[in-house]
Amino acid sequence: MYSLILAGGSGSRLWPLSRELYPKQLLDLNMEQSLLQSTFQRVACFTPSANIISITNNKHLSNVKYQLKQESEKTVVLAEPLSKNTAPAIATAVKYISQKTKENNPVILVVPSDHLIKDFAAFKTSVMRGEKLAKEGYIVTFGIQPNYPETGYGYINITKEKLNDGFKVKQFVEKPDAITAQKYIDEGTYYWNSGIFMFSISTFMDELKKSTPEISEIIEEFDFSKSDTISQEIFEKMPNISVDYAVMEKSDKIALVKLESDWNDIGSWKALYDVSDKDENGNVFVGNVIDENSKNTFVYSSSKLVSTIGLENTIIVETEDAILACNSQQSQDVKKIYEKLKNNNDDTHKIHKTVYRPWGFYTVIAEGKGYLTKKIHVNPGQKLSIQSHNHRSEHWVVAIGTATVIKGDEILTLHTGQSVDLAIGEKHSLQNLSESDVEIIELQKGDILSEDDIIRYEDIYGRV
Repeated sequence: MYSLILAGGSGSRLWPLSRELYPKQLLDLNMEQSLLQSTFQRVACFTPSANIISITNNKHLSNVKYQLKQESEKTVVLAEPLSKNTAPAIATAVKYISQKTKENNPVILVVPSDHLIKDFAAFKTSVMRGEKLAKEGYIVTFGIQPNYPETGYGYINITKEKLNDGFKVKQFVEKPDAITAQKYIDEGTYYWNSGIFMFSISTFMDELKKSTPEISEIIEEFDFSKSDTISQEIFEKMPNISVDYAVMEKSDKIALVKLESDWNDIGSWKALYDVSDKDENGNVFVGNVIDENSKNTFVYSSSKLVSTIGLENTIIVETEDAILACNSQQSQDVKKIYEKLKNNNDDTHKIHKTVYRPWGFYTVIAEGKGYLTKKIHVNPGQKLSIQSHNHRSEHWVVAIGTATVIKGDEILTLHTGQSVDLAIGEKHSLQNLSESDVEIIELQKGDILSEDDIIRYEDIYGRV
């Protein structure tokens, strides 16, 4: 078996903690590992590490690679040149696997990277049941038995036709309103759509060719025999369409297997509250929180002290640059705030003041017309890429530790309090060759101060 992890997505309903450039699948959400890493561990229970493929987009590639590298050196991460929804991503990854595999028509399990599932054993049992149907020529979807009328999920309606350990699927339905959702619960033939499914390569390719021949024709142009790179020239021809619309809703070979494990897509702050341990008053407090007489309330503090008094059914999330406060029953509407920020070109939807990179992180301290100041933290043994900028100069001051700086043809060793100037267009790199942390203060000056203004020449994280 192969496992394909879908690691794109924005996680907009978990704003302000989740941002476009650091979405929820990369967050640990107060757990020991990120949702992405937990997903890898879950599928690794029955899939060899070399058979686990992840597909993400270019803007998340370095972070996805870094997190999965901590799990296994063997896993492959493919990068979409641009976002085209799930159908092109999955079709491209299936084409990649078909060209790389030595197996005869293997089964592929497709899983989102942002779901929380704790019972790995029950999940494996469900997958093994689905594998039998996948080998019989079905595209298998895994349904969740609903226990309340959720309006934030799509539903799958099954027929009474039994298929070994599953059922034939009658139809997929969109997210319903509350009255319709209750009707689905009462009928008893509707399941939540988990977004997890599996198929053999031949079944998927055949159904894709019948339902969306445009994608089927485009993926024939890919040649992964010499490179794992997805050609932008080919990929940009793809339509922007989900796999549900492109294949699942048009095929008559869809079967449903009930997912026996726990499952939560952490699709809102209310969902995170539901799976968290609560105190005697039903509260969940994360971080520096002081409360008096609140009930059934979720408070997340990333840095500042948050004090609350007499709240009920409330969600408060504090980050360095934004605060969210809402009624817990309206947490799905956080996406509307995210979209407003995006439409207003407000970078608060896109990026944190603190941004994590494979080498460490940086925090924006201050910015204004023509200048931007950062604190850059480099972990022991890590290196930033050798790079230059077309629109800005930089001034670095070492605040903590001993930094190794490449400046043109020079290699400098700078200690606490020492500084260096880097001109526009000058090649440079910051490196920490010591066993202790290094922090510098960086002052950028120029007309364009953007992360897009980086030309990389060498990079140990493969971002060139």
